[in-house]
Amino acid sequence: MQPRNMSMSGVVDLAAVKAAQEAKAKAEQARAEAARQGGGGAVSPADLVIDVDEAGFESDVLQRSTEVPVVIDFWAEWCQPCKQLSPVLERLAVEYNGRFVLAKIDVDANQMLMQQFGIQGIPAVFAVVAGQALPLFQGAAPEQQIRATLDQLVQVAEQRFGLTGLTVDPDAEPGGAQPAPQAPAGPYDAALEAAVEALDAGDLGGAIQAYKNVLSDDPGNTEAKLGLAQAELLQRVQGADPQQVRKEAAEKPGDVAAQIAAADLDLVGGHVEDAFGRLIETVRRTAGDDRDAARLRLLELFEVVGADDPRVTAARRALARALF
Repeated sequence: MQPRNMSMSGVVDLAAVKAAQEAKAKAEQARAEAARQGGGGAVSPADLVIDVDEAGFESDVLQRSTEVPVVIDFWAEWCQPCKQLSPVLERLAVEYNGRFVLAKIDVDANQMLMQQFGIQGIPAVFAVVAGQALPLFQGAAPEQQIRATLDQLVQVAEQRFGLTGLTVDPDAEPGGAQPAPQAPAGPYDAALEAAVEALDAGDLGGAIQAYKNVLSDDPGNTEAKLGLAQAELLQRVQGADPQQVRKEAAEKPGDVAAQIAAADLDLVGGHVEDAFGRLIETVRRTAGDDRDAARLRLLELFEVVGADDPRVTAARRALARALF
């Protein structure tokens, strides 16, 4: 299903666009089956506040932080300011409706974690985003200040790492079986089919517009986001001279535009880690508008590969290290 008029071979497999609709149906069936067996889909509000210990820190905090920001509340039973702060954080975790998860860590029972975070006093609040720890504040801060800090955290997580949070079902039982998600209302199947037909005809502009039409009504549509990211990538590299692009990137390591163009070609050629690594290194050694340009292109390439791909998860962590 490769578009015509391409001057290069080995492009991203566009069959994934058409297969996305089938994959969605299969995923929904899998979630429904998991629900019947006690698995989960959307989380309940109660699942947004969790108790974490040293044994579960890797899975409950580090791994989860690649999907949603995790705010950590270090507390102790004897700490009076903690008793003021913790209820506020718990209430805000529910109010923010899945934009972050609150992990509560009892420092008396988890001394090692307290030492690893370098905590000198409690309450202390940190965030972990894409595997990277960020200090937020210490002490029982006013709620207005807490909200401002959380708003900034959520914004950074979404804009820099593409983390949009969890889906919350207010009627769900904590950790219990969940119903299969409902398909979004609207004639999206027809619109998505039109986009695929445009791709088959080599009409990248038409495909891009068709995907944008879907996303204007349903911003979270997985198929449309995947299809748009792939179609825009192909449009960017259409007509490019691979040898010239790579030559310029090699000769001008400080030229951000040259590195971005080469990263596009890397991904189209199937060299996913090379594309990600090139842009992460560009982010690491640049600042200002140049850094933002490389970071935003990297997030676009994450969309092409897919958020569930382990290479994307690893790259998000590397990006966090480069940024912070």
